[in-house]
Amino acid sequence: MSSSRLPGKVLLPVLGKSILYRMIERLQMISHRAQIVIATSEDETDDMIAAEAGQMNVACYRGSLNNLLDRHYQAAKQFGADIVLKIPSDCPLIDPTIIDSVLNFYFAKPGGYDYVSNLHPATFPDGNDVEIMTMDCLEKTWKEAKRPLELEHTTPYIWENPEKFSIGNLLWWTGYDYSMSHRFTIDYEADYQFIRRVFEELHPKLPDFSCYDILSLLEKKPEIYNINVQYAGVNWYRNHLDELKTISHGQTKTLINNSYI
Repeated sequence: MSSSRLPGKVLLPVLGKSILYRMIERLQMISHRAQIVIATSEDETDDMIAAEAGQMNVACYRGSLNNLLDRHYQAAKQFGADIVLKIPSDCPLIDPTIIDSVLNFYFAKPGGYDYVSNLHPATFPDGNDVEIMTMDCLEKTWKEAKRPLELEHTTPYIWENPEKFSIGNLLWWTGYDYSMSHRFTIDYEADYQFIRRVFEELHPKLPDFSCYDILSLLEKKPEIYNINVQYAGVNWYRNHLDELKTISHGQTKTLINNSYI
C-alpha cells in the first residue's frame, strides 16, 4: 500500500474487484498444487491488504515493511515450505501457463537447481515474473545477504553469486524478447489504466486469458498498448546499475529530464 508512485495500487478496482483479487484469481489457475500466501507488512497501511486476504480466504503473513528478504523467508518458514514460488504483487496480468512452464522447467531436473526464474535475463513481457527457490537457498540468502538492495528485492544475492548456487533460467520459447517493449506490470497510473482496459476487454468472455491473448488484443487495438508504452523497460534495476554485476544498461531505462531513455 505504501508505493510512492501509485499508493494502494494492489487494491485499485478492476471489474468490481481489487487488482489483488484479480491476481490471486489468476494464480489459482496454475496446474501445479501450491499454497498461496500473501506476504505483506506489519505496517498499519497494509491492514487493508490483510483484510482483503481474509475476504478471499487466502493465507496472509505480515512481516518487515522494507526487508522483503526477511519477510519472504519468515513467511516460507511459518508455512513449512520446501520450495518457494515468488510472484510480485504488481503482476496482475501474469499468465498462469507461464508460471506452470517455469515450474515444469524446475521439476524436470530433480535436485538440479537451487533457483530458477524467467527473468535473469528476462524475455517475457514485463509482468510475468516467476522465481522458484529451495528453502535451503532462501535460508542461505537470508543469512548471508547484507546490501540494502538484496534485502529489499529478495533474490539479487542469488543472481550475483552464481558460484554459490545452481541457477537456471527459462527463456521465452517464441524466441522473442518483449521484456523491454511490453509492460504488463503496475507502478504508475498509466499502468493501472492499461491493466484495467485489458481485463475489461478479455476477462468477461475469457477469464483465463493468456499472454498471447493480451498480445493479440494489443495488435488489434494499439491504442491500448500506447497507454503505458512510455514506461516499457522501466524497472528498479536503473537505480542500482553501479551495484549489480549481472545486470546491463540494456536491461533497464533511466530517467533523464523527466524522460525515460
